Amino acid sequence: MAIYKIKFDKKRCIACDACLVHCKVKNKVPVGLSLNRLIAEGPIADKDGKPSAKLKYENCRHCKKPQCVPASQGAFYVREDGLVLIDETKEITKEVAEAIIEACPWHIPVFNDEAGKIMKCDYCVDRVDAGGTPACVTGCTASALTFVRPE
Repeated sequence: MAIYKIKFDKKRCIACDACLVHCKVKNKVPVGLSLNRLIAEGPIADKDGKPSAKLKYENCRHCKKPQCVPASQGAFYVREDGLVLIDETKEITKEVAEAIIEACPWHIPVFNDEAGKIMKCDYCVDRVDAGGTPACVTGCTASALTFVRPE
């Protein structure tokens, strides 16, 4: 089973949030929710005593053994190429959605109250299937995100 990856180069990141914006626009994510996160920890002092922030990018990791899948009661599945996807034909109650979110060690899936459905990063599967890259990677102005395809 091949696993895709989004690599984050914290030295290149300028914390512009373009990755978040491109994801929200492409996936029609409502205000207040996000399928990915850019977290700034700090300010902290670097080795020379200068203030800086430690940046961390988070999105669905498409785990080899995803804990969200059994919690989803059949609504999440692992595709043959390793992508963890949502079966849109399955109805997911808010209670099951909460169990899915809790099962994820990083609490990445979110519940869209407006639409009454759960959402998660799917690496923009439509783009990946067409040979492209996820919107967050395409939109990263500093080239801090890289989409890694399995060989």
